[in-house]
Amino acid sequence: MKVAIAGAGAVGRSIAQELLRGGHEVTLLERRLDHIDPTVAANATWVHADACELELLEEAGLENSEVVIAATGDDKVNLVFSLLAKTEFGVRRVVARVNDPRNEWLFDTSWGVDVAVSTPRLLASLVEEAVTVGDLVRLMTLRQGQANLVEITLPSDTPLAGKAVRTLDIPRNAALVTILRGGRVIVPQGDDPLEGEDELLFVTSVEAEDALRKALGANGSGSKLGTTAEFGAGADFSD
Repeated sequence: MKVAIAGAGAVGRSIAQELLRGGHEVTLLERRLDHIDPTVAANATWVHADACELELLEEAGLENSEVVIAATGDDKVNLVFSLLAKTEFGVRRVVARVNDPRNEWLFDTSWGVDVAVSTPRLLASLVEEAVTVGDLVRLMTLRQGQANLVEITLPSDTPLAGKAVRTLDIPRNAALVTILRGGRVIVPQGDDPLEGEDELLFVTSVEAEDALRKALGANGSGSKLGTTAEFGAGADFSD
């Protein structure tokens, strides 16, 4: 697969290295000469170019990329690059890095973004998931906010212990996709019994989250992540 990455800072380089190990063709676009170091990703194609300049993107052959990743430390650049990739070059899949959680609402299809990755939100979700028992925690947003991956860890004394999966009153537009039990990953079947301390992972629409929370007897909402108050108005997650 051909992948173009805008931004050869710490994040862009790390992504490039992972993709190269997976056998993909990678082009790194970087406007700062001091960030261009082919020894870091020797098998990648390095291009000195501003990701917001249409003519330079044409010279780099962006239209040949199947996926582009906007990985700079500047949200404005990531948005412009994403929009150009989608509208001018018809790139099938656009993934964009969100540096400041306050800007996350902008990273959608109107700016050409198919998948937005917010490091602060992801880290906060993982912390919530690790320490929260009995609450519904949103781990990831899918399909531009149309669905979410959510998790609940059942308390050790849960009243659901011993009950079969099929007895759960799971709302429409929600599905139990796996149960994590100790070191096991269980594909749930209707007759499988639940146990205390099970981690249940669901894919659910946003509208169905409250009904799912009630069905599981969850204590509260773990989905209120990524607000300015939680991350600080001056949050800076650049390279």
